[in-house]
Amino acid sequence: MERFYLITNRAKDPDLTVTDQIRQYLEERGKTCLLCDNSEKGEKYHYTDPAKVPSDIDGILVLGGDGTLLQAAGDVVDLQIPLLGINLGTLGYLAEIDRDTLYPALDHLMADEYTIEHRMMLCGSIYRDGKLIAEDTALNDITITREGNLRVVRFDNYVNGEFLNSYSADGIIIATPTGSTGYSLSAGGPIISPSASLMLMTPLAPHTLNTRSIVFPAEDVIEVELGTSRDGGIEQGMAYFDGDTRVPMKTGDRIVIKKARRDTLIVKISNISFLETLRKKMANI
Repeated sequence: MERFYLITNRAKDPDLTVTDQIRQYLEERGKTCLLCDNSEKGEKYHYTDPAKVPSDIDGILVLGGDGTLLQAAGDVVDLQIPLLGINLGTLGYLAEIDRDTLYPALDHLMADEYTIEHRMMLCGSIYRDGKLIAEDTALNDITITREGNLRVVRFDNYVNGEFLNSYSADGIIIATPTGSTGYSLSAGGPIISPSASLMLMTPLAPHTLNTRSIVFPAEDVIEVELGTSRDGGIEQGMAYFDGDTRVPMKTGDRIVIKKARRDTLIVKISNISFLETLRKKMANI
């Protein structure tokens, strides 16, 4: 790699100390390094405007943690530029490089000693009265929950246009394999290798004793409709994309979730397997 673009979570590197160290290290070795100005959110991106990323960038370095990398992935996925996460916080699944391994990792990048992993993403389209009102993508998961009063909501679920079931629950999570180690795992869902291509449906605090997660092929289309309240009234809900972007929903609204047309490209430098990362993560719980 010759040309780099840096996206920094300024809550993790407020004075840009680590960011400037990386830029200096790369530029001293004849590489080009540009810094993202992510001081403001836009209407069509989280805080990284993809229109400002030059087309000849070879790799994007994302400084922060898994959350920062998730937001960056959603912003720049259409550019199809590989992302490398540099973890400035606790151990993450996506951001594999930390302060101790930073400079060796940069050396590997400059020497083109790395591989690229393709991570499946989800696209969620929300419809009200048959009209599209919102759409976004997610690398980890799309979660639909109740909003307001602490009471269960009915979620009617369809797969490829065919009714599947109804959950009375606090919410429902549709996750990718990458997202299986996130919110879905906390809700009792299984862990899935990120190299897989599938969708995982996990109810959030369901009010039944026999409810389990369901795995679907990546080609399936999942629809979740927000049902009525127990007295037949209107319920209020919320759809969250990777826990960041949120869209209000109400009874009768449907969200159609399917595999996104593009994958996120993740740079893999170390030979640490997913299972080894998983063991380290679980040891820190």
